[in-house]
Amino acid sequence: MEILRHVVVLIHLVGFAILFGAWVVEAVNGRRHVTRLMNWGLAIAAVAGLILAAPWGIDYSLNYTKLGVKLVILLAIGALLGIGSARQRKNGSVPGGIFWSIGVLTLVNAAIAVIWR
Repeated sequence: MEILRHVVVLIHLVGFAILFGAWVVEAVNGRRHVTRLMNWGLAIAAVAGLILAAPWGIDYSLNYTKLGVKLVILLAIGALLGIGSARQRKNGSVPGGIFWSIGVLTLVNAAIAVIWR
């Protein structure tokens, strides 16, 4: 059961890597766009994160405060992606504040996962 949990952790990390990597590509190229790959990365990370939040096959208790904070940040990223997509369809690009917030919040969420014990 522990191996399955580690596989889900890997999938969760890959989801955040896809989201952050797609964001970095857009930032480096000087474009402020929300891409389909960012949405896919968020979806993968969210589904895997919800699976990890279930207390299955572990001998320790989960930190539900940490999980709640990560969920709130994940929802904020999703909202920013949605708002950014709508603005992109209307104006051709995403406002700078929304675009940079997506990257910063993604990095913060990954940092919370690694640093907060």
